[in-house]
Amino acid sequence: MRVNGHPFRTERTAMVYLLFKLLHVVAVVLFLGNITIGVFWVRHAARHRSPPRLADAMAGVIRSDRMFTLPAVMVIIASGGLAAWQGGWPVLRTGWIAWGVGLFVLSGLVFAALAPLQHRLRVLAARDGIGWEDCAPLLRRWNRIGIASLVPAWLALAAMVLKVPA
Repeated sequence: MRVNGHPFRTERTAMVYLLFKLLHVVAVVLFLGNITIGVFWVRHAARHRSPPRLADAMAGVIRSDRMFTLPAVMVIIASGGLAAWQGGWPVLRTGWIAWGVGLFVLSGLVFAALAPLQHRLRVLAARDGIGWEDCAPLLRRWNRIGIASLVPAWLALAAMVLKVPA
């Protein structure tokens, strides 16, 4: 049996592969949607130049990371690995998978620097008497690191969907 030109020994093997792939795609949609919309909400709050609004937006981003991003990461890793195994794709010798995984890991490593910054920014912006000028430098740093984490995640998606490099 063949699925998208890829041979499978049995129909059951093909169906299991497709279920892992579906789970993987759903988790990727949730992951990319959440990290992208988090940037939007923080920038939306920053337009008001109000530390309490920024603290609230940051608290929402931190909460959504716990509720959606981190579980999605676990599902992406598990379902992607299981789909590759079930499909017979050698992960490190299949260019588009290796690049996708590498970019995903890079995004995660950059996020590791971003997460503590999110907490610091939330705490700072929530303090009484804090002005926008106190938050702005940390927010600029959060924006730079956030984009640096977001771009490789989207590039990983492109590598996987386009299967580049082959």
